[in-house]
Amino acid sequence: MWPLYAAGFTTAFGAHGIAANLGGHTRGAVTSLLMLGGLLALYDGAEVLLKPVFGTLADRIGARPVLLGGLVAFAAASALYVVVDSPGWLWGARLGQGAAASAFSPSASALVARLNPAAKRGRAFGSYGFYKSIGYTLGPLLGGVLVWAGGLRLLFAVLAVLGAAVAVWAVIAVPVVPPLPRTRQTVLDLARRLADPAFLAPTSALAAATAALSVGVGFLPVSGRAAGLGTVATGAAVSVLAACAAVVQPKAGRALDHRRLTARTGIMAGLLLAAAGLGCAMLPGLAGVLVGAALIGAGTGLITPLGFAALASGTPAERLGQTMGAAELGRELGDAGGPLLVATVASLTTLTHGYAVLGAILALGPFSTVVRRRRVAG
Repeated sequence: MWPLYAAGFTTAFGAHGIAANLGGHTRGAVTSLLMLGGLLALYDGAEVLLKPVFGTLADRIGARPVLLGGLVAFAAASALYVVVDSPGWLWGARLGQGAAASAFSPSASALVARLNPAAKRGRAFGSYGFYKSIGYTLGPLLGGVLVWAGGLRLLFAVLAVLGAAVAVWAVIAVPVVPPLPRTRQTVLDLARRLADPAFLAPTSALAAATAALSVGVGFLPVSGRAAGLGTVATGAAVSVLAACAAVVQPKAGRALDHRRLTARTGIMAGLLLAAAGLGCAMLPGLAGVLVGAALIGAGTGLITPLGFAALASGTPAERLGQTMGAAELGRELGDAGGPLLVATVASLTTLTHGYAVLGAILALGPFSTVVRRRRVAG
């Protein structure tokens, strides 16, 4: 399992480590905000388009070869910019990293499910999410230190070595998991499976959790600055959010495995916690920002391992790669859609109203579930 955790860390560290340092350390490559936005969108755009494709390929030829190929391609794309330090090749390297992560990220998730029995999947996905959260947290910090010490090429060099090292580790430690026989699937069959509540409910919750997380990371510092807080305080708020998400995930997974918590109950509780966190973010001052960050982090930490465990338990083993790829696509859409929604509402009204709208959307799922249960009971 450890190479799979390292793969999760690699994609998160690569995404945030470079993104956080593109604007200030790429003279000649970033000549406008539009150019910066394009560079930032390359990684996520590649993931949105390619994750379902590579997930399906993992079901067809096996998740391990796709994992290894993705890690090797990630190392090669990173090394490309180290060798050819030019603005044009930066675009190519970033696009290559995103495409490679689209291969090894859903493959790692599928292997987490295949290599663990159902009774241990909660803890496994919790640990996977923990190390991915560590990558998201340390990426901007360590990436900034590396760029300060040796420029952007040093950061790309470290990522190249990291990708290659994890690939070698996976070759040694990850067992061969052959693809399972699959029945023929039509486009209509796929549409029916993706529209099934067993897939749609966990994926929607994962997308909502990622939306809340992205909004917290992006907009809580804005709220802090509006309240007169300094950069240390606003940075601490983001760190609290990431730390809570990282700590809660393994605990939530273990609670699921030990049957102290069901996936549905935990996901609903996570949505309500994240919605409450957005509500706290509406309050002025440091307390509102910190409490909001803690609740959003705890809510997303609950949802993430439980959502993936629910998807794994409700998916035929021969379709795990396809399901994980589609679920990762849902998360990417939430990652982009949440900040876009809040920013749109804030531009028309205030940031407080943007928090309120997203919080209401998150609370809508648990609220509608309670209403349906009462109608059935009545």
